Amino acid sequence: MNDFYAILDTMQKQSVVFFTPGPAQLYPTVKKHIQTALETNICSISHRSKQFEEIFSSTIANIKKLFNIPKNYHVFFLSSGTEAMALTILNCVDTESFHFVNGSFSKRFFKIAEALRKEPKKIEVDFGKGFDFTNLNIPQSTEVICFTHNETSTGVFTLLKEVYPLRKQYPDALFALDIVSSAPYADVDFSKFDCVFFSVQKGFGLPAGLGVIALSPRTMQKAIDLYEKGGNIGSYHNFPILLHYAQKNQTHETPPVLEIYLLGKVLEDMLDTGIKTIREETDAKAKLLYDFFENHPRWSVFVKEKKLRSPTVITINTGSETAKIKLYLAEKGYIVGGGYGEHKETQIRIANFPTHTMEQMKELLKAFENF
Repeated sequence: MNDFYAILDTMQKQSVVFFTPGPAQLYPTVKKHIQTALETNICSISHRSKQFEEIFSSTIANIKKLFNIPKNYHVFFLSSGTEAMALTILNCVDTESFHFVNGSFSKRFFKIAEALRKEPKKIEVDFGKGFDFTNLNIPQSTEVICFTHNETSTGVFTLLKEVYPLRKQYPDALFALDIVSSAPYADVDFSKFDCVFFSVQKGFGLPAGLGVIALSPRTMQKAIDLYEKGGNIGSYHNFPILLHYAQKNQTHETPPVLEIYLLGKVLEDMLDTGIKTIREETDAKAKLLYDFFENHPRWSVFVKEKKLRSPTVITINTGSETAKIKLYLAEKGYIVGGGYGEHKETQIRIANFPTHTMEQMKELLKAFENF
């Protein structure tokens, strides 16, 4: 591992591509947008200024446009996807949430509910597996049902079309969805979800430190009801406070103004490209990767069921060669992610985000071939 970081230290002048699943490679236009921000003093403006209110407003508008979020949904800025999990539990759960757990991040959602002294229930399957949504026994007392669209730790993808029918079965529950590592690829029908959140350091190719959450009117009303009955919905970033300031195109406290500005600009770039094109390119790159590793004599795709394979985080069993592969690729200028948790030393994870081009994927696979 020391050799790996030593190589990174010597690569300052070399062209490096990060295929890590977060933080990821910067989106190609980010450097230009940072330069513009510096030249126009974006980093120094007040978060109570008219200029910031315009940045806030335009960025929210771009988020809603890219994801086709209904006009009556509220969109707020947070610090991370993990904060979004905590606020969802605090603001939407008096007693009981329900979680689908198949990896480290879906388990984090469940553990946060436990830490907040709720009574969460779960269905848990082995890492690399999906769920059978046709035969469930979710208590009718459940207030929020929590899903992870793309399990970053394992590369398992949940098909939303299999989740949507549950809305009719559990009409009183709120539905929460983590799209942290599937955004902006994620094609979400927001009429089926009340709370959807992501962070920007993965698919949007931005520095870490900003999260985004979209909430239905039902979610906001739930938070207000909990507060009025004496529940603890948080003292700082609770949903009603976020709404109060968002209605003025402001945040409660001094936010990462540069991050919000950069997100707005990257969203403009993605809208120019078109979300349909972004999804088609993502699928094409994912097919290239999966086809290669399916036919490799020593390595194998971790997620066996093809329909559950993530298009944005490709997880490969590389066994005892993992450390050597990562070191070799780093020498060639390609940084891939290691496995997660117990799989850290036996797997690699390859990010496939909008920032990565087909040509870069082909060059990466050439490096794998020559290992």
